[in-house]
Amino acid sequence: MNQSKFPPNWDEKRVQEVLAHYESQSEDQAVAEDEAAYEDSSQTYMEIPNDLVSKVRELIAKRAS
Repeated sequence: MNQSKFPPNWDEKRVQEVLAHYESQSEDQAVAEDEAAYEDSSQTYMEIPNDLVSKVRELIAKRAS
């Protein structure tokens, strides 16, 4: 059996909890959560061309480490 790889501080239990959260949400709850995220002034949302996503992820990973 292959061992799943998780990001740092994540494990199977945490993945299952996140899945359960999103799978149990109503559509209205999901929309409200998305809208709240866009109103969070500590975050920025950008449209990035698909072919640049991997480069952006690399930059974020370098900054985080």
